[in-house]
Amino acid sequence: AVAEEGIDRLRDVADTVITIPNDRLRGIATKNTTMIEMFKKADEILLHSVKGITDLIMMPGLVNLDFADVKTTMSKAGMAIMGIGIASGDNRAILAAENAISHPLLEDISISGARGVLMNITSSSSLTMEEMTEASERIFNEVGENAEIIWGAVVDDSLGDEMCVTVIATGIGSDTEPIVSEGLEEVPLRGRVRDVTPADLQNVVDYDEPTFIRVKEAAGESTGATYRGYKGMVIDNDDLDIPTFLRKKAD
Repeated sequence: AVAEEGIDRLRDVADTVITIPNDRLRGIATKNTTMIEMFKKADEILLHSVKGITDLIMMPGLVNLDFADVKTTMSKAGMAIMGIGIASGDNRAILAAENAISHPLLEDISISGARGVLMNITSSSSLTMEEMTEASERIFNEVGENAEIIWGAVVDDSLGDEMCVTVIATGIGSDTEPIVSEGLEEVPLRGRVRDVTPADLQNVVDYDEPTFIRVKEAAGESTGATYRGYKGMVIDNDDLDIPTFLRKKAD
């Protein structure tokens, strides 16, 4: 009771609280494991969690995540969980994503209904667009369409055939509802990962068109949310016939 009271008071002043229940520590240790060794395992898990977050910020990636992304996700109210899944071989993307959200310490805890999800995919240069889409969709299907999902990708050839998926889900069990101004119709939230996904971009790419035209078309199809790793540009094609120095002078 004292521990639960302390956690409740901590939630009042912290953006995110990640707890490791003692009962679940027993599931990853032998019967004869001492209490000190058990708590060391908890420390190791916290170490991996903190390292996973710092790696997301510090490691250069193919699709970069930064501190602002971590802050956006971790500032969601409610409980938070973190999982790391590793898989290789066929279907490694789906398996790694499933392992990340089914860690022994997360038993009976689902990320369904989470308000914020930060996902990072680490793999060798053999990583395919299809695998990125499979992992993203597996997480999206689990949390639901109201989650704000931010994802990144890091290429690390030292992993060989292995793929690592890191997931941080926050806002679990939060009762906070979106604020809707009086007189305005409530618009359902949508996960950012579903506005423009890798598969969507792959489907609309037409290499017979100049790059700047494809970029404008892709930006025009966006619903206003940001797809991580893709920066939309708005270009007025009609102005391209005007010399650059005249356009700058007009601006």
